[in-house]
Amino acid sequence: MSRTNISDTKDLVGKEVELFGWVATRRDHGKLIFIDLRDRSGIVQVVFTPSSKDYAIASELRSEWVVKITGIVKARPEKMVNPDIETGKVELEPAVLEILNEALTPPFPLDTDGYEIGEETRMKYRYLDLRRPRLAKNIRLRHKIGLFIRNWLTEKDFMEIETPILTKSTPEGARDYVVPSRLYNGKFYALPQSPQQYKQLLMVGGLERYFQLARCFRDEDTRGDRQPEFTQLDLEMSFVDREDVMELNEKLLIDLVKKIYPEKEIQEIPFPRLSYKEVMEKYNTDRPDLRKNKDNPNLLAFCWIIDFPFFEKDKEGNWTFTHNPFSAPRTEFMDDLMNQKNIGDILTTQYDVVLNGWEIGGGSIRNHQPDALEAVFKIIGFKKERIKENFGHMLEALGYGAPPHGGIAWGLDRLVSILQGEPNIREVIAFPKTGDARDLMMGSPSELETKQLKELHIKVEK
Repeated sequence: MSRTNISDTKDLVGKEVELFGWVATRRDHGKLIFIDLRDRSGIVQVVFTPSSKDYAIASELRSEWVVKITGIVKARPEKMVNPDIETGKVELEPAVLEILNEALTPPFPLDTDGYEIGEETRMKYRYLDLRRPRLAKNIRLRHKIGLFIRNWLTEKDFMEIETPILTKSTPEGARDYVVPSRLYNGKFYALPQSPQQYKQLLMVGGLERYFQLARCFRDEDTRGDRQPEFTQLDLEMSFVDREDVMELNEKLLIDLVKKIYPEKEIQEIPFPRLSYKEVMEKYNTDRPDLRKNKDNPNLLAFCWIIDFPFFEKDKEGNWTFTHNPFSAPRTEFMDDLMNQKNIGDILTTQYDVVLNGWEIGGGSIRNHQPDALEAVFKIIGFKKERIKENFGHMLEALGYGAPPHGGIAWGLDRLVSILQGEPNIREVIAFPKTGDARDLMMGSPSELETKQLKELHIKVEK
């Protein structure tokens, strides 16, 4: 006999099945022992009577013990039906019970949604927290979303291509996580803030349609609902303009919602398009929540924000880019960019997609000509030597016949959390960090042994 998923027992009345899972709860009612058995597919009730062969063993069971139970699926008496679970019309009459592993008493209950439990405790014992049905459902839906995206883009002739995790530190808007090189004394790799440069280099390589569910790393200050590592849907296309990229992404989002969340309503199709100037004047934010009824949890109000300023002044009064340096200006502003004039008036081809008041993605058409990209770096004050050191490889690559190209990156964690109705992205990540970038379960960040530091030619000063 092969293993049966618990959720399948609802259709197997009268059949003998072999179930594996965890004891969710044990209840003693007189001489009857009720076990709620849980696996990743669901929960089913098992009823031990004094005549059950392994009744004595069942009386020893405790929460989260791992067991194997063989038995016959029976229809529950009509008055005993539980409408709250998928298997509520059946129960298992056990024949053989085998304890596969005992368990310590969990530090918190697993049969609630978990919101009432301190997050630090949940993070420390995340492997237990993941047994919670709500968390398990979130991870399962995240998988479905990722699979849908992969299949949808593959049908549109995109290729999923992995890009390096060990790369070069370049100024792209956030601090890099750096990795010391043991073989090259005093030199460092950096973890990618995004695959931005690599995906553009793939366009130079003639691959034309790329995507990746990419891991990204940013060493940012504590910012509540941010993670030091996160996942993007990263996407780039050759021979396109802004409308092409926006249209494709809008179709993907609409199809994703219709397929995986048919109960949800998209408020307006096509998505409204609002200029940065318009939303800042009207809503005082570039992430407006356009829902007409914010009490409806199944209402999704998407919109596009376009026509962003390319540059803004930093705290020191110098020009800096608003999104990233690789964007192209709108065509009518290219002359101003090249001549470094009217800098504050230059609008970029950047586009952000916003959902219910959260930015879930952003992209742009890129500067595919090296002199235009170099002009951006000059405006933000980079000297020729620094441009060559940080971005010489990009300028050289663009000089070898780079096609016009553009793309976008979605914050996948953010999108899944909104669609799942979760309050933050940690609820849809299997092993998240805390808001202050700690992993309480593994105990990281942690110190290195002196031997490791010596091999890396690093000395820590306290």
